[in-house]
Amino acid sequence: MTPFSGDPDLLLTFLAFKRFVFLEVLALLALLRVILGPGLARWPALVAFGLSVAGVATTFAPALGLTGTAGYAQAARAMAEGGGMAALLVPATLYAISAISPRARWRWMDAVFALLLAVLLGLWWWTS
Repeated sequence: MTPFSGDPDLLLTFLAFKRFVFLEVLALLALLRVILGPGLARWPALVAFGLSVAGVATTFAPALGLTGTAGYAQAARAMAEGGGMAALLVPATLYAISAISPRARWRWMDAVFALLLAVLLGLWWWTS
């Protein structure tokens, strides 16, 4: 089986989801956890938020003409590492740490995150 074999529509769905949906929704969930979460649950969510926003900024930098800014090349390389999955799974892991921390509230956000992660991993598995 070759990499990314199978249904081309599913492949396009996976690429669009990982490029334009996952980090944006994760950044929103992490921001909500930072604002609404108690104590220690905020810190991993804050780092997840920062990494997610940096990933979104790197994704949209070419469209905004910001490819000549300091650090863009390094950020783009980091976003491409591991087929682009490393840049998605690191902030996701940090958000998951904030979700399992003691006294974390707003469990509906964790359910949305679990669904988001399941869709990402399911599409990744199906297309690889």
